[in-house]
Amino acid sequence: MKEYDFLVVGGGAAGFAAALRANELGVKTLMVNRGPIGGTCVNVGCVPTKYILTALELRKRALKHHYAGMVLGEERFEFRKLLEGKDELVKFLRREKYEKVLESLENVDYVEGSAKFISNREVLVNGEKVGFRKALIATGARARILPIKGVEKVRDRILTHIEVLKLKDIPESVVIIGGRTQALEFAQIFARAGAEVTLLQRSVRIMPQAEPELAIELEDILSEEGIDVNTSVRIKSLERAGGGVKVHAEVDGRERTFEGEYLFFATGREPNTEGLGLENTDVKTDGKGFVIVDKTLKAGENIYAAGDVIGEPMLETVAAKEGFTAAGNALEGRNVEMDYRVVPRVVFTDPQLASVGLTDREAQKVAKCLCSTVEFSNVPKALITGEERGLIKMVVNARTKEILGVHILAHSAAEIIHEAVMIIRNRMTVDDVVDTLHVFPTMSEAIKLAALSFKGDVSKMPCCAM
Repeated sequence: MKEYDFLVVGGGAAGFAAALRANELGVKTLMVNRGPIGGTCVNVGCVPTKYILTALELRKRALKHHYAGMVLGEERFEFRKLLEGKDELVKFLRREKYEKVLESLENVDYVEGSAKFISNREVLVNGEKVGFRKALIATGARARILPIKGVEKVRDRILTHIEVLKLKDIPESVVIIGGRTQALEFAQIFARAGAEVTLLQRSVRIMPQAEPELAIELEDILSEEGIDVNTSVRIKSLERAGGGVKVHAEVDGRERTFEGEYLFFATGREPNTEGLGLENTDVKTDGKGFVIVDKTLKAGENIYAAGDVIGEPMLETVAAKEGFTAAGNALEGRNVEMDYRVVPRVVFTDPQLASVGLTDREAQKVAKCLCSTVEFSNVPKALITGEERGLIKMVVNARTKEILGVHILAHSAAEIIHEAVMIIRNRMTVDDVVDTLHVFPTMSEAIKLAALSFKGDVSKMPCCAM
């Protein structure tokens, strides 16, 4: 029987970060992975979806802009070729950032296949028994399809992010169930590629955990693009409708029926824990199947877990940090705890919705707070680029003036948010930000304007204010 000091089950962000750490420590490691190496993000998540979103955003700007005397672009658009370009990028990154990296790890062996625990010290890898001293479960999660009445009868009309990325042609119409990050990004992909899009969200608004002002503004923008956004929806059943599907629902107490060629589920994710043999270990799972860990990511006596398999926040960067931390704790006998206080989140719609830190509502539970919201029409660079539609909201401790949260709806919000991450990480105050020089003109000036708004009306300040 082969013996390893460290076993990593999974080849995504968490698994790779753990393997890198183990290799640095000179630990004899085995990584077992089922499916494309690199996991969700590079293969069927962040990379391919952002490639498509960026291309469609570029197309929109070529066809519609605010610059006088400029005639750009043409209507010709080939969705199939766009997906071929996406495939080439994914293939390149998978090879350069995962396969080649793995080949360079002297202390890590890689096996493609399945792993099943038979105890806290042994695992079956493709049927062969392997011993280990410490282990990390990093098997990720997959799209969840809700068990709605009639779902089995329309299986061939159901899409998740996996199937969409394999399409050759854009559907004529799509009904999307969900109203959070994935639902909104794919709604815009479908709509900008030419499909008729209907979005059904259970909550009273899209992105229910986001700041209301920003979520409502984003909903208005998506609606103006032609996306039929419906909130307060309770789906009752599904049925075939010729070559498509009918969705029977209740919206604000009224019976409604929605039709589409396809039904896209963006209703969360479920963990890849079945078949792992966790019942043969002391590892426990919650009611949804996610692995339960403590603050140090320990799941059992000598088994740790990281990434999407342990639940929210399911973000690539968080998974990598968890994998690195778990490996260090497992192999060095450390008890480092994960700090989720400063985790930036982004919805890559156009405009983007980005946030870090506490919302207004969350902050009110820990301190008396002040909030200020500034429109991007006050940001000169936004006027230059024609991207003045958007808001920035800053949440501040009323007593100390420490900035507790920053929430942005704007073009390039995903880039701007990094300054806010450092502000919150370093517990900076409003005065600290006001006293910091910003390049003019930039979209990041919005951060400074939001801080200045606690001192006066920024709409009445000159461009060179402080």
